[in-house]
Amino acid sequence: MSDITPQPGILDITPYQGGSAHVPGIANAVKLSSNENPFGPSDAAKEAFRKASFSLHRYPPSDHAGLRHAIAAQHGLDPERVICGNGSDEIIAFLCQAYAGPGDEVIHTEHGFGMYRISALANGATPVEVRERERVTDVDAILAACSAATKLVFIANPNNPTGTMIGEGEIARLANGLPDHVLLVLDGAYAEYVEGYDGGAALVEARQNVVMTRTFSKLYGLGGLRIGWGYGPEHVIAVLDRVRGPFNLSSAAQAAAEAAVRDTAWADKCRVDNARWRGWLAEALAEHGVPSDTSLANFILARFANQAEADACDEHLKSQGLIVRRVAGYNLPNCLRITVGDEASCRRVAHAVGQFMATAR
Repeated sequence: MSDITPQPGILDITPYQGGSAHVPGIANAVKLSSNENPFGPSDAAKEAFRKASFSLHRYPPSDHAGLRHAIAAQHGLDPERVICGNGSDEIIAFLCQAYAGPGDEVIHTEHGFGMYRISALANGATPVEVRERERVTDVDAILAACSAATKLVFIANPNNPTGTMIGEGEIARLANGLPDHVLLVLDGAYAEYVEGYDGGAALVEARQNVVMTRTFSKLYGLGGLRIGWGYGPEHVIAVLDRVRGPFNLSSAAQAAAEAAVRDTAWADKCRVDNARWRGWLAEALAEHGVPSDTSLANFILARFANQAEADACDEHLKSQGLIVRRVAGYNLPNCLRITVGDEASCRRVAHAVGQFMATAR
């Protein structure tokens, strides 16, 4: 037996499993398992990506200056406090690498994104799971869980996979209540779907203990290029830039993302269509006896009587060529997360769930 062993915590990681994309024996299944934009990226982003193909022999800009300035201009931010990564997952990993290690604790909520736990363990830190209140982040529970060992607190707002969120007043109360040595990380992967919500940018501007992460994978339809970004205090960004690889984002990804963030008309269209069909789908499922919390993201968390019923419904959906996401790994065994697709997909899902429920109870 080999004496070669990994660092403590790594063997405790259960590898992240993305949403399924195929159903055996069924061609052209509809994928509603990964919260992807059904309309894809804008034409401007695709054209920028095409043009970038002519210079693939060149190393990409290591300072991401063009993209950082485009992001800052769109959101009214300081470009010097923007950091870009290979998806917002990489920003999360940077934060754990830089601020958490053996003997430290990283707080996340019971239904929070799986990468918080994974990144904490990968750096030898101890993940601390805090309960939610009816699938909503509980600020008091988080504050009560903080200790001298706590270094990071991660919350997704809106949260994945619940779709719920807390208001800006509650976020500010959390930031104000944290010990001075704790950094609050606001994961805003779905922030663009919330009209008038800045993802926590104003709080980042006002404080020294808050960082915001965002992504181009959802509303902007660029999941295949892996582009994320973060915004934080100068002292945090200076630290993260020290652990960031110099060429962590390809030139094609930077070009496509810069075009995408400038194409506000496409983003607005996708946001409006998502809101329309999200509301329609939630009502349609409720009429079939499948409730869900009010979602502010691009998916719905459908709740069933128990895990057996949820799993059986998933199997029925797969038989109809519809792929959704089981979320037992997020402590929600009686639920299915369903991405809001285009009109045809939403109608197919509602019809199939109705078929199943007519015979399930």
